[in-house]
Amino acid sequence: MLSLLRRITQEVTAAQTLPSALDIIVRRVRRAMRSEVCSIYLVDPNTEEYVLMATRGLNSGGAGKLSLKAHEGLVSLVGRRAEPVNLEDAHAHPSFHYLSGSGEERYKSFLGVPIIHHRQILGVLVVQHEDKRRFDEGEEAFLITLSAQLAGVIAHAEATGAMTTLDNTEKPTSQDFRYKGIAGSQGVAIGKGMVVYPPADLDVIPDRKTQEIESELSSFSDALKAVRKDIRRASSRLSQHLSEDEKALFDVYLKILDDNALAAEVEHRIKEGNWAQGALRQVVQFHISHFNRMEDPYLRERATDIRDLGRRILSHLQETAPSPTETFKEPVILIGEELTASMLGEVPIDKVIGLVSVMGSSNSHVAILARAMGIPTVMGALDVPYTQLDKVDMIVDGYSGQIFTNPSDHLTENYQQIVDEERQLETEFEALKDLPCETKDGKRLSLFVNTGLSADIARSLDRGAEGIGLYRTEVPFMVRDRFPTEAEQEVIYRQQLEGFAPAPVTVRTLDVGGDKALPYFPIKEENPFLGWRGIRVTLDHLEIFMAQIRAMIKASAGLHNLKIMLPMISNVSEVEEAIVLIQRAYDEVLEEGYDVKMPKVGVMIEVPAAVYQVKELAALVDFMSVGSNDLTQYLLAVDRNNPRVADLYHSFHPAVLRALQSIVTEAKDEHVTLSVCGEMAGDPMGAILFMAMGYDVLSMSSTSLPKVKAVIRHITMEQAENMLSEVLNLSRASAVKKTMEGLMRDANIERFVRPAKSSSMNQ
Repeated sequence: MLSLLRRITQEVTAAQTLPSALDIIVRRVRRAMRSEVCSIYLVDPNTEEYVLMATRGLNSGGAGKLSLKAHEGLVSLVGRRAEPVNLEDAHAHPSFHYLSGSGEERYKSFLGVPIIHHRQILGVLVVQHEDKRRFDEGEEAFLITLSAQLAGVIAHAEATGAMTTLDNTEKPTSQDFRYKGIAGSQGVAIGKGMVVYPPADLDVIPDRKTQEIESELSSFSDALKAVRKDIRRASSRLSQHLSEDEKALFDVYLKILDDNALAAEVEHRIKEGNWAQGALRQVVQFHISHFNRMEDPYLRERATDIRDLGRRILSHLQETAPSPTETFKEPVILIGEELTASMLGEVPIDKVIGLVSVMGSSNSHVAILARAMGIPTVMGALDVPYTQLDKVDMIVDGYSGQIFTNPSDHLTENYQQIVDEERQLETEFEALKDLPCETKDGKRLSLFVNTGLSADIARSLDRGAEGIGLYRTEVPFMVRDRFPTEAEQEVIYRQQLEGFAPAPVTVRTLDVGGDKALPYFPIKEENPFLGWRGIRVTLDHLEIFMAQIRAMIKASAGLHNLKIMLPMISNVSEVEEAIVLIQRAYDEVLEEGYDVKMPKVGVMIEVPAAVYQVKELAALVDFMSVGSNDLTQYLLAVDRNNPRVADLYHSFHPAVLRALQSIVTEAKDEHVTLSVCGEMAGDPMGAILFMAMGYDVLSMSSTSLPKVKAVIRHITMEQAENMLSEVLNLSRASAVKKTMEGLMRDANIERFVRPAKSSSMNQ
């Protein structure tokens, strides 16, 4: 069964259009189950009707024309119940409804299974027989398994089928195609898409229209010549070690590259208007799919040869491709399967107005970076056909997590109004830069920034930051190919400490592991977020920890504004051990003649164990900072970087809010400063609740700071406390957010969170 499932899935994945994908499914399933009928009904999102989209056995002329209403017939019953319906005599069931014109009147037995993708019913897969008989458990299990396998493929095919073709003469037949992701960074971007991808990876190469046909043909021809030369050289080098049969493999490679074989197909697609890299990907994927479907194991292995040759050609094509700086001439919306911080570092960031990542969540590092830079971003857009969005007109709605392609003039005008409102708000925020963050009745709240780059200093001070609440030391570690020396670290930390002096600068000790890896210090684990990370790593490597602490303390000489923060604390003993080492480092630096003072030491509260040890930890340290990103992740057992469960990651989950309140209650009499340095602190809604709970300091990206200050300055402490009391006992995250939105609207501060037009469009 597994091999059959794999072959069907591979065939469907390789299909060029949604109708052809559906036809493959009904044809292959009918044959595999020896059923007389196999049909697929898909839900029309506009009418919610179940439309017969493909069939073998019923009247094929009804495909795309015949439909059942949302509460009509056995097909809709399967959809409403979201589980299989298996009937010996379908006609006898009260929900049976004859679909006129389908020719199904003679079929008695019925088995329908739902096609579900991310909790959404996409449609129903049905098999039928003339005889009265119940499909057995094995048949039902096969259809359920196949449906689960194909749901994502169908969802993606639906999205892909909506896109424009490569033919420049064709125009989109309709507009405003909408895809849903996760809001990563607030704001709206209107512009053309540009697909970015890691090098030498065929699967992520986008389709890209080109007018330079001859140039692309020439580039492809040069790449082919280079690969042929590589293969002949390899054959010659290894000839004395191989038998004649083994040497023949290189001849096979050369034949595949022959002008009348793979090369001719690529050239044909280039002439149709695709650039060389996209044409190569299409041809290689087609041949790989073809070989994978073959029964013979030897022939199936030839797919590996095709992929290897494709990568070799691609590598040569990319060597001669223009650099990103040459490519980015106009502002663009960057799109990729999985955008990373390093990808952003390779492009001129002043040309990037929006980001879309198929993978990742709102708490992925690229989303955090996007918020820091104020770039509207949508993450986890799993169904977006990203390879076909190059140079396509798009709108990225970072408020609601929506993406629109080929937007209509009307939709573009509406979103342009939002952009205009955002610019107006920015002007208002500039006037607040030098004003304190305090409520209308005088409650003062300190606003610090999270940073990791020296370039952030000027931006943060320009937006009124009162200090650094979190300096991520892993950033300078990640941009090197080795551990930075103590002297190099001292220079880096000194920049931050001098830039903000005399304001406090909280420097976190090295926090690697989990989703943060150093290329020269790889940590490979089955469960990295529950493994060797944060303080666990540095206490195991004293040479790293001590060099870093000494560098921090030396950098504070004469400034005395350093605070040291320990990440991933889950035991009191970790803090005790770290404090002893910090004292030792301080004594060593003092002996070297530096003018330093013992820095204040604090811990991050980001795992549940620390929440329940607040009193004991507070007795050891000077301050505590809640890392709300990881605390939420660990409390809810949700990987914050996994788009499949991203909708379960709720910063305003009742359990999270109660844990946050509990920390304040437990630390109340312990004389420690309490702060929050997670992304939740930069959300004005979260900032109100944190202030009401009793937190002293909020640390956020510099982009979020003006919004938070504007909101706090427009309410009273009493209003904030009333809002907290309204939501603290609610049982659902959705209820918390909805209630807060209403309360903020009543307080006339909602416009600072999102423009009025955006609010009305997403209600």
